[in-house]
Amino acid sequence: MSEEMKPCPQCSSPYGYDTGRDNIYACPECGHEWNPEEVVEEEGLVVKDANGNILKDGDSVIVLKNLPVKGAPGPVKAGTKVKNIRLTEGDHNIDCKIDGFGAMGLKSEFVRKA
Repeated sequence: MSEEMKPCPQCSSPYGYDTGRDNIYACPECGHEWNPEEVVEEEGLVVKDANGNILKDGDSVIVLKNLPVKGAPGPVKAGTKVKNIRLTEGDHNIDCKIDGFGAMGLKSEFVRKA
């Protein structure tokens, strides 16, 4: 077993340690396990949903709670499925079109991957 520690690719903790199983490292802070030889660096914008799943352009998501919309008679209801999202920089990091509301921005913390 190696005494060398490697940073966790998921949470960036510097305490990733060798588990002694086929070059598998584990993070004591988030519990993630990985093989350092197979880690692929993500390029560009990385957006995660409320459960920590990585979202990509074109994914479908489900709204987790009622979201009020300025100027609309009612909120976007929890359970609404939103198709074909686009990821953007900024606070509202998902651009989408929702039936009955039109184009809008959502925060990724209020959705989960469908």
